[in-house]
Amino acid sequence: MIDSNLRKIAFVGDYLPRKCGIATFTYDLRGAVASVSSVPCVVVPVDDIAGGYDFSSEVRFQISEGDLDAYRRAADFLNFSNVDVVSLQHEFGIFGGIGGSHILAFLRDIRIPVVTTLHTVLSNPDATQQRVMEQLTELSTRLVVMTQRSRETLCQTYAVPESKVDLIAHGIPDAPYADPSQWKERFGIDGKHVALTFGLLSPNKGIEHVLKAIPKIISEFPKFVYLILGATHPSLVRSEGERYRISLERMAKELGITKNVSFYNRFVELEELTQFIGAADLYLTPYLNVEQAVSGTLAYAFGCGQAVISTPYWHAEELLADDRGVLVPFADSDAIGREVIALLGDDQRRQSMRDRAYDLGRDMTWSHVAEIYLQSFFDAQAKYVSDRKPLSVRTLDEQPLDLPRMNLQHLQRISDSTGIIQHACYSIPNHHEGYCTDDNARALILTVLLEELGKDSQELHSLASTYAAFLNYAFKDKTNRFRNFLGFDRQWLEDDGSDDSQGRAVWALGTCVGRSRRRGFQAWAMDLFPKALPACESTTSPRTWALALLGIHEYLRRMSGDRVVSQTGERLSEKLVDLYDQVATEDWPWFEEIASYNNAKLSHALILSGRWNDNPRVTEIGVASLRWLCDKQLSPEGRFRPIGCNGFARRDGIVAIYDQQAIEAHSMVSAAIAAYEVVKEPFWCHQAHLAFDWFLGRNDLGLPIYNASTGGCHDGLSESGVNENQGAESTLAFLLSLAEMQRLEASLTVSKHSPSKSSAIVAQSASTVIGGYAN
Repeated sequence: MIDSNLRKIAFVGDYLPRKCGIATFTYDLRGAVASVSSVPCVVVPVDDIAGGYDFSSEVRFQISEGDLDAYRRAADFLNFSNVDVVSLQHEFGIFGGIGGSHILAFLRDIRIPVVTTLHTVLSNPDATQQRVMEQLTELSTRLVVMTQRSRETLCQTYAVPESKVDLIAHGIPDAPYADPSQWKERFGIDGKHVALTFGLLSPNKGIEHVLKAIPKIISEFPKFVYLILGATHPSLVRSEGERYRISLERMAKELGITKNVSFYNRFVELEELTQFIGAADLYLTPYLNVEQAVSGTLAYAFGCGQAVISTPYWHAEELLADDRGVLVPFADSDAIGREVIALLGDDQRRQSMRDRAYDLGRDMTWSHVAEIYLQSFFDAQAKYVSDRKPLSVRTLDEQPLDLPRMNLQHLQRISDSTGIIQHACYSIPNHHEGYCTDDNARALILTVLLEELGKDSQELHSLASTYAAFLNYAFKDKTNRFRNFLGFDRQWLEDDGSDDSQGRAVWALGTCVGRSRRRGFQAWAMDLFPKALPACESTTSPRTWALALLGIHEYLRRMSGDRVVSQTGERLSEKLVDLYDQVATEDWPWFEEIASYNNAKLSHALILSGRWNDNPRVTEIGVASLRWLCDKQLSPEGRFRPIGCNGFARRDGIVAIYDQQAIEAHSMVSAAIAAYEVVKEPFWCHQAHLAFDWFLGRNDLGLPIYNASTGGCHDGLSESGVNENQGAESTLAFLLSLAEMQRLEASLTVSKHSPSKSSAIVAQSASTVIGGYAN
């Protein structure tokens, strides 16, 4: 046992009996650390299924993957549990939120040193992955990687100081060196040449390329057998069933190699796994991802003394260097077949590889790895203590209200097999008022945002399909426009919908293209989007232009090379700028003589358009007009006060206080977040929180607009109180605002933001635009 000053260590990540590589790693690491030290080791796992798993006693707290608040609660639990260090396992895809960003909420709230093991380090991350990784590395006290290539990438791509990074090999069981013949008889394959691949089955494993090589192999070694050991990855089973495994089985049949291939569709325990490894003559890892930083299956097979043939992903390149294994090109069946034949035909070379692998593997045993981890934990604790700053105390008056949990009960209540119903009598769906395209478009956008936040479910998928089907039915091919109002009897109440409904539908279609991972939704939306877009450009409605610009922005997230759509966006942006130039003055920096409804969407559209077209003046107009609107919608007490629909706000006129509508709060939340993402001024985060807090009761009457008991939102605030009805527009305004606020919170770091030079220029010049609102 190693003496330690640590009182308790917490391990956070997936954990057995969840079936995934990270779960196995966390289980093995926790067990190894506990066995070489006297430190109590507890576990906080992440659950990907409702109700979680039947965990063992060391599990003390569970995190539901898609529940942002659960990450904060886990941090609170550990903060008060006498834990001295947290060992966090990070892999893109195991945490909720966009790019796994929910884990940042945990890291912001934890008051304990964190050592984060990075199981993947991407050299070419997308913008979201880059942002999440930068914040993750900043919020972690120390970082662990398993290959030198990962360390170099971490330092070069993410600017992490090398002194903060520990290189620790993937641990392996301390299995005895075995002769394959003694295990072959156990499995009934004595006298055969055996190759093995094991691990959870998924398309990125490249097994099909080994199957295509087998006809060539058996021409030289007729008794060759390829064992494929492992269950299909559970997440793949949930989304696609056993389609991939079945395709491999069919391929084997078509190739005439069914007698040479054996599938073991199950998750095996360590003892049985080592027996399978011992029975093999060769181990194959034909993986397809070059940036795979670590492979636990490769480490296990190598450490047990296997001769390995692998594609040259990062981990394999380092581990199999100096003739400790054989590397073949990606997706190259001929090369796989050639090298398998060469190794099976050269016993002396194969045995030499095995000897070198087993000798090096002694430094990779879990007991040895655990001792190195403990040193990293000690270093993290010392660093944390030396850097720790006293906590500042903030009163409730100085901070925004906490975000409520996402409650979709009312959304489900007012939705049926046709779509979402427009209005409600209190919280009861009002069938008399039927449905509209506007609300179904908003509802579809919400389902995509929730999918992106990791809150996806079969029930949500069903709702999304219903809303998409409504839009599809509303579209008229003859006119390329949407109808808007549909009666409860499923009869259209008009032949042509409002201009706003065209823009809102295009916004929803663009969101499906740009954000949804559901291929069917993407394909449908990509087909409909270019048909529907021209109708928005032909209108005279500035809000329709703005809504279409939001849709274009979402569409171009994935289809940035679409020149026609991009040019349409430029023209719509010019239309809004022309309006502004005609109307705006220094004391009225706005697009029209009246600020009426859904106002912030006009500014929002230009902020985004200016960014993607690299047009600073367009961005400046968007930011300046939004800043003016913030001032118009600020009460003397410093609360958000949306312009009331009972009179609106006219040039040289009085700003209407009532009736205040939820759509105005949502449009300000969205626009303020967009402004923050462009100029990085904390002011905009504050504005987003102010507008959102209006829903929670920080308004003129001090009454909550959001009804936490039903999950619905009241239809506005009048001088006499809240409108008790909870219709679709208001409910969706709140739910969309909450989803966007959760995205914002997940993206923020604890450190004080300093805007980039370009952002500062935009912020400075925004106050000097013609008609701009000066600070």
